[in-house]
Amino acid sequence: MSTDDADDLIFKALGHRVRRRILDHLKAEPHTTGSLCALFPEIDRCTVMQHLGVLEEAGLVVPEKQGRERWNNLDALPIHAIHERWIGPYAAYAASMLSRLKKGVEAEVS
Repeated sequence: MSTDDADDLIFKALGHRVRRRILDHLKAEPHTTGSLCALFPEIDRCTVMQHLGVLEEAGLVVPEKQGRERWNNLDALPIHAIHERWIGPYAAYAASMLSRLKKGVEAEVS
């Protein structure tokens, strides 16, 4: 799978608010599928499982079977890779542009 294909899967996974909320819960600690379902009483277990499948396909959730339970763990490395490729460079560019703007405004005022 190419990097662009992997990025598409990550952006798709992050594109739904329920999946982002699931990741927020997993950021704090791993959860069983049952405990995640309990955190989302407004949706049924099947829908939670579908969301977990999308997150797993994107590499953001790593399931671990322990006896009868499935523990879901966050893997933040794909998000970090997105940050390194997209967010970090754009943030640096924006900060640079704001710095130039500030210097230009200060030069005009002086």
